[in-house]
Formats: sequence, C-alpha cells, structure tokens
Amino acid sequence: MKTEFAVLTGGPEDSSLYERAGACIRSGGLVAFPTETVYGLGGNGLDRTASGRIYAAKGRPSDNPLILHIARREDLLPLVKAVPSAADRLMDAFWPGPLTLIFRKNAVVPDETTGGLDTVAVRMPSHPAATAFLLAAGVPVAAPSANLSGRPSPTSAEHVRADMDGRIEMILDGGPCDIGLESTIVDVTEEVPVILRPGYIGLAALRELLGEIRVDPAVLSRPSEEIRPKAPGMKYRHYAPQAEMLLVEGPAGAVEDYIAEQCLGEETLRCGVLCSTESAPHYRARFEKAGRRLPVFPMGSLKQDEEIARHLFAALREVDRIGLDRVYTEAFRDGPLAEAIMNRLKKAAGYRIIEITGKE
Repeated sequence: MKTEFAVLTGGPEDSSLYERAGACIRSGGLVAFPTETVYGLGGNGLDRTASGRIYAAKGRPSDNPLILHIARREDLLPLVKAVPSAADRLMDAFWPGPLTLIFRKNAVVPDETTGGLDTVAVRMPSHPAATAFLLAAGVPVAAPSANLSGRPSPTSAEHVRADMDGRIEMILDGGPCDIGLESTIVDVTEEVPVILRPGYIGLAALRELLGEIRVDPAVLSRPSEEIRPKAPGMKYRHYAPQAEMLLVEGPAGAVEDYIAEQCLGEETLRCGVLCSTESAPHYRARFEKAGRRLPVFPMGSLKQDEEIARHLFAALREVDRIGLDRVYTEAFRDGPLAEAIMNRLKKAAGYRIIEITGKE
C-alpha cells in the first residue's frame, strides 16, 4: 500500500485534503491526523471492519479499546446510553481538549471498537486540524495513537511515517503536537468518577471541579495481567523504546552520580541518559572527563514540566534512532504533569525501577 503524506498549511488549500481524508474514512480507510496531544490513527469508529484494520495496522491486542473522536458535543448523544451530571461538568470545563470520558455505549458502537466492552471512550480534541478532519469525515473516528503497538507515541508526522508508512492510506502532517502526552481518561460510569489514565488535565483540577474522584490502582502500579483494560494503556506495555530502559529514583545528586557511574562502567553496551536541562551539564562533564561521548537527552526544565511532557516521546524515539542498547532516565516527581509523566516513564521502562539513597 502506498501512503499519501499530506502537509497541512493552515490555509484554504487544506480543504481539499480534509475532504479526501474524510472520504477515505467513510470508505473504510485509515488516516493519521494531528491532535493537541499526540497523532491519532483514525478509522470509522462505527465500522467494525475499519476498527479491525486499526488493530492490524498497529499490531494492537484486540481487547485494548479504542477512543472515539468527535467534532461537536451533540455528536456524543447517539453513541452513549446516558450522560451523567459529572460528565456534563467535565465537558463544560474541558471540551474540546485533552480529556477522554468513558460512558455506557449504545448498540451503534460495535464491540470491535470497544474491545468487547459495554462502554465506549469518547474525546473531542481541540486541535483545529483535528476538528476540520472530523467534520469532513462526518462519522465518529476511532483513533488510538498512530504508532506500532508498544512503541513511543508519535508527536510529529515523521514519527507516524516511521511506523505507519505502507500500512495506512494517508497521513495528515499538522506539525508537532503541543502537549505531547495522551489525554486524561476518566470513567464516568461509576457513582464516583475514576481516573484510568493521567494526562494534561491533572488530579487537582478534576478534584476541584468534581470534589470526589478516585484513581484506578492500575495508574499507580504495575497492572495485573488478568485485568480487562477499560481504557487504552491500562494493561499492555506502552511507550517503550527498543533499548532496555531503567528508571532511577532518589535524591537528585545521588541519581546523577549513579546514572553516570553505570553508563561509564558499561563497556559492552551503548548507554544514554534522559534527564532535565538542569542535570544535563553534570552528565556531559562526567562523560567528557572520562573521555567518553555518551548521548544525553535533556527533555526540559524541572521548572516547566510541560516542556518535559512535550519532548518525552520524541526523546524515546531518538534513543532508538541512534541505536542505544540501554537508557537510564531520571524521575520527575514535581509539577502539575508529574503524575502523567511518571506514568509514561514507568510503562516505558516496564516498571524496572531502581531506588537509591544518598546526597541531595
């Protein structure tokens, strides 16, 4: 299959691209498109065959549910049995935006889209290109992240091309994503809403709006292999580079010393470091002093965790591009996005976490 790569300019000439992309969706094809979070791999969410093609293109387990994307709030009503008052408050506050809600589904949504569940995940993205594309499609678009299953999510069209070229009909290039982490997922089918995946909209903002809200245990620790995932990212390995990845937690100075020593002590494997811009000079100085040129990936400042979130997946993909065998990453525990960042890092590392003690 030849994949069309279409660059969006933001001008009137984009309308024909959206029309072609929408027609592709309605005919059962797959289109990757930008959102404010990450790039999505879209197919007609009401077409069981198209949903099956999404799973096949990604190599995704069929019990891992897809998220339906809509352009208008009224598009939600045919898809769900009821809209609880908590959902109305959440939509008033955060739609369009990086928030996915889980509802009881209507029969119009096929089981192939929901992984066999009686619930459906729905989001209304705020990215203007996503909105234009969804309006052109005219149907709810099922769209997981546009990457091979288990790989780091794509935050640029080039990331999508690397994984999906020849697997899907079309890629819409809308430039880099602003947020860089997938949406927050909240289950509103329970009496007390439950966070199933942390994201840009954090726990504090949700509690301020709703009062009582729970966090699913799978967010906080390694999920059981026996669970049936109710939302993407709850069960299977996600976001992982091909390199072995280790997450190191502890006091800042001790973490830097440990990671540097491990990298310098390894003679047979090529190692690298994911870190903050504040600690990057420490690693570079240690490596230079030892006469080693080991890669250091500063993702952003500790004072601006939005920057770290935006660059995280791109850094993981760069690890693979240069062919590292092992990568160590610092933990990022401070800031409003810390929970979401740590959720992705733990999953990318396969919950291989090294806890150390020592100096601050």
